[in-house]
Amino acid sequence: MGTLYLDRQDIELCQESDYLCLYEGGERRGTVPLTVVDRVVIRGRATVSTGALGLLAERGVGLLVLSGRHGRRVAMLLGRPHGDVARRVAQYCWHADTGRRLPLARLVVLGKLRGQCQLLRRAMEKRPDCRKPLFDALAQVEGVRQRLRGADPGQISLSSLRGMEGAAAAAYFAGFTALFAPSLGFTGRNRRPPRDPVNAALSLAYTLLHFEAVLACHMAGLDPFVGVYHDLAYNRESLAADLVELMRSHADEWIWRLFAERRLHEKYFVREGEACLLNKRGREVFYGSFEGFCRPIRNRLRRYASILVRALATDTGP
Repeated sequence: MGTLYLDRQDIELCQESDYLCLYEGGERRGTVPLTVVDRVVIRGRATVSTGALGLLAERGVGLLVLSGRHGRRVAMLLGRPHGDVARRVAQYCWHADTGRRLPLARLVVLGKLRGQCQLLRRAMEKRPDCRKPLFDALAQVEGVRQRLRGADPGQISLSSLRGMEGAAAAAYFAGFTALFAPSLGFTGRNRRPPRDPVNAALSLAYTLLHFEAVLACHMAGLDPFVGVYHDLAYNRESLAADLVELMRSHADEWIWRLFAERRLHEKYFVREGEACLLNKRGREVFYGSFEGFCRPIRNRLRRYASILVRALATDTGP
């Protein structure tokens, strides 16, 4: 099972029996059996028939629609939800009790910090020329991680967790940026719009990861909008954002390897005003590589969602 990426203008996706059919300019361009597809990603101007939408929803195939210009998410189709409503009720009760949320929120932050430390250690082995900034970043992130591990749980709050996570993120990116050629102009994380090639690739990777996390929550019968670390926010799937935090360092390392191996480079990007965007060839390279990177990530996201379901089932409350 894999992902069908549609990144061409004026393409039409229709349903014929158990197949998805692609038309361009009224001519049939291809047919894809639904048995080999478990998600569809569409970018740009496209038409999806009601029959195709119904078939995707019925079979539980996720659909993500990205804007044609900047690649931002504009719509998602998740299909039929999990039938166990009790899971979501338990989730809402848990969210309302900060004392019950905090242990899992702490684990989310610890998991993110561990991933950042692992990436920085591997980077020092492969890039001895960047040892100083990487060592400094690792020392600071590991220091935050050890403070959090040794802290009295009763003295930890969501606010202090976010302060620790933010301080570690600043230190981490100070080292991570050293791994990229100065010509790329990557000096730190920026978005909306991303202003350099590395941030453009990171933004698209995080967008696709977030979609995978939403699907994992949905399949597990959890409400992706109600998180444990991230608070409620309008139009944000906070639980999916929690899961993505655990996967960010994996995406960061993958993006680093794409540039280090010259599979992505400057000629695959274009500038529109302040925004730096992947061009069509760059997106082809990106999507082709993303599938291999994301297969194990999907399994981990589903496993984390299952762990939360079991925790909700065994928690008897205060």
